[in-house]
Amino acid sequence: MEHVKLREKIGYGLGDAASSMFWKLFTMYLLFFYTDVVGISAAVVGTMFLITRIWDTFLDPFIGILGDRTHSRFGKFRPYLLWGAIPFGLCGILTFSSWGGDSEISKIVYAYVTYTLMMMVYSFVNVPYASLLGVMSPDPQTRTSLSSYRMTFAFGGSILVLFLIEPLVDIFSKMKIVDGVPSQAFGWQMAAVVFAILAAIMFFLTFSWTKERIKPIKEEKTSLKDDVKDLATNKPWWILLVAGIMVIGFNSLRDGSAVYYFKYYVEASDTFSFTFMSASVTLITIYLVLGQAANILGIMLVPTFTRLMGKKYTFLTATVGATIFSILFYFLPKDGIYGILALQIIISICAGIVSPLLWSMYADISDYSEWKTGRRATGLIFSSSSMSQKLGWTLGGSLTGWLLFYFGFEANTIQSESALTGICLMMSIFPAIATGISALFISRYPLSEKRLSEISSDLENRRESAEQNKI
Repeated sequence: MEHVKLREKIGYGLGDAASSMFWKLFTMYLLFFYTDVVGISAAVVGTMFLITRIWDTFLDPFIGILGDRTHSRFGKFRPYLLWGAIPFGLCGILTFSSWGGDSEISKIVYAYVTYTLMMMVYSFVNVPYASLLGVMSPDPQTRTSLSSYRMTFAFGGSILVLFLIEPLVDIFSKMKIVDGVPSQAFGWQMAAVVFAILAAIMFFLTFSWTKERIKPIKEEKTSLKDDVKDLATNKPWWILLVAGIMVIGFNSLRDGSAVYYFKYYVEASDTFSFTFMSASVTLITIYLVLGQAANILGIMLVPTFTRLMGKKYTFLTATVGATIFSILFYFLPKDGIYGILALQIIISICAGIVSPLLWSMYADISDYSEWKTGRRATGLIFSSSSMSQKLGWTLGGSLTGWLLFYFGFEANTIQSESALTGICLMMSIFPAIATGISALFISRYPLSEKRLSEISSDLENRRESAEQNKI
């Protein structure tokens, strides 16, 4: 089997750097953009997230099925990166644009349409991108390495966007004055343009620098019914699906609440601000960038931990740690800046450890499914990973909007004690419940390293036999 070289690993990582720039903008800032910039109610946005994301979530398996049945000179999954790069960027710009004037109904309709389009294009690119991992190499350790590169670049893209978004919005806002005030709406739109261009370039590089190597043992047409039946009876898939949904829900709740936590809850937020590119960088940016850097540190620890404990117990240890330290986060005082930053680093290390494991374990499940059924459905199985992301994101994002409304949040004003308590709970106890559930499910995951090695060896023997029979 051909060795996966460094440039290809970097190329694969760039694809998630592109996706993660907008993923992080969505999870961290989109709710805030809609409530504090566009002027839509938090409850309305929460409901919009639920409706649009539920539809989009169940679109993912169909994209995966389409990828499995794609045959081109570029492979099964790489072509989607080429076709989807520019639409991805354009939809990202439209999502962070405000339209509708003073009419709230017009604003809501525009938000529904553009956000729905964005999520559809995101699936069109990201499901094949995720599936690509399953056909680049059959070796479990190489897959873990590729997944680690992917997540390192993902968090690198997140750091880039989190560090630059406030300065860029500030700079562009000052370029358009409306009624004597810098236009925040214009600032957000132009900042999205910058990241859209970067994302499109990165997707093109991923397409150019990667290669699909694994072919099915036997090329035959399989029915959708058989593929779905195989998936429905795949116990490891169900376990990882629920565990993944809960982990993404954990991240989504904390990410979506963070801006509100620092804007309305934390005292002395300006103490840590400094000037960059003629714009102020505040504590929220420092907090978020530290978190992403800690995520990368967690990813770097994965190869060592998986060699010592295996993927399952590394995953379990990280989710238990995230649960415990998230509970401790609730008891931090409003002015306990150093404690807030310290726990953010620890929690983010735990979250960083889980991220590459999810994708690597889905690749293992793809092998398990082929070994068990004789049919390979990489796209369908990896679409479930994207589906778990979307479901977790849906639950976390919708709950964030609804909980803000429930606790009495009102944008751009002094918050009630109830609202402040709710925001604190959304950063601590509620996410801890999600990772606690994830830990319970992953404790039942049956694919050990020894079992995976046996499956991989058997599949390789089958492929060699299939090749010899063709001769």
